Amino acid sequence: MSKRIVITGIGVVTPIGIGNIEFTKALKAGKSGASIIESFDTSAYVTKFAAVVKNFCPEQFIDDKKKIKRMARFTQFGFSAAKMAIEDSRLDVSKEDLSRIGVITGTGIGGLDIIEKEEQTLLNKGPRRVSPFLIPMIITNMLPGEIAINYGFTGPNYAVTSACASSNNAIGDALRLLRSGDADVIVSGGAEGAVVPLGLAGFCSIKALSQRNHEPQKASRPFDKDRDGFVMGEGAGIVVLETLEHALNRNAKIYAELAGYGASDDAYHITAPEPEGKAAVLAMEKAIIDADVSKDEINYINAHGTSTILNDKTETLAIKKVFGDRAYKIPISSTKSMIGHLLGGAAGVELAATLLAMQEGFIPPTINYETPASDCDLDYVPNKARMQQITCALSNSLGFGGHNATIVIKKYVR
Repeated sequence: MSKRIVITGIGVVTPIGIGNIEFTKALKAGKSGASIIESFDTSAYVTKFAAVVKNFCPEQFIDDKKKIKRMARFTQFGFSAAKMAIEDSRLDVSKEDLSRIGVITGTGIGGLDIIEKEEQTLLNKGPRRVSPFLIPMIITNMLPGEIAINYGFTGPNYAVTSACASSNNAIGDALRLLRSGDADVIVSGGAEGAVVPLGLAGFCSIKALSQRNHEPQKASRPFDKDRDGFVMGEGAGIVVLETLEHALNRNAKIYAELAGYGASDDAYHITAPEPEGKAAVLAMEKAIIDADVSKDEINYINAHGTSTILNDKTETLAIKKVFGDRAYKIPISSTKSMIGHLLGGAAGVELAATLLAMQEGFIPPTINYETPASDCDLDYVPNKARMQQITCALSNSLGFGGHNATIVIKKYVR
């Protein structure tokens, strides 16, 4: 029998709140984190807003000011969320075998902010003035590396990059490594910090973003008839995963059991989902089988729900194919309606949202759902949180390149 894996700590840095308490309150209230971008001039952009993290002070989480300057924004977010998650788990590092603790995180883009900055240095001052920390700052694996260096974790350590599925793939890899006995504890999740001029320009050019500049807080409207694109977001969501045996031995608080994982690829197009959702169905089916639960046990779905025309339509179709008529009875919500799309960091925050909702007994809303679309006709928990117990949840992530990753969590029963 495979080992049971549980979640014992959560840490978040999001556009609607930093830390579990603030984030949970915002989820219940249906708060939007979208606003006009103030950090750079957007006058030439067709989209002028994003869901950015507000009031973030890395000094609260990172003691060394030199280290902060040598971290890209995504690393600052992820490191801070990891520190909160480890503190929340009450893991006493001094009493652990550090070779049995790993870190696996996801990010889609990495240090785009640093690439922009150092490119300007190269052009204006020449190659000799480019920072010697350029490469270490931009690479995606620096987040798990920094976490390991800080705590002395010498177990499995790497980053996963699979666009918007990155965090779920990272969490799924962690699940498998823990089951196989390669570690007792793995810190996992994801982070992104790509709301910078080049990042915004790229997504504008691909026509992926909403252009609702007159009301940014209403721009992310997954499954709504009038959706016109996603809202860029930033931040991080990190969890502490442990074998059940390890968690029980140290009398840890257990949020839930990480029960299943499934992954697939559309093999269809670099940005558009395969119209019939066949591979998304495959990822969900694999995760449910891996979790050893029946489809009837799933009583909440945290959807990928980007607020784009094709994704929302295709994901809805895929859910119907997996669950049949019962799809209409399962509450579904998109956290992205509130926090925007955190790209490679999205699934980490969405897992955190699902766990906190399970803990508090509510289902987060899909805000800005005003006009039902004929091809998106399921129960998306519109606009207001619903007080309801979650016992078994499925969380989807579907990324550019056709990557699909689904995880299943369930209420812990000893």
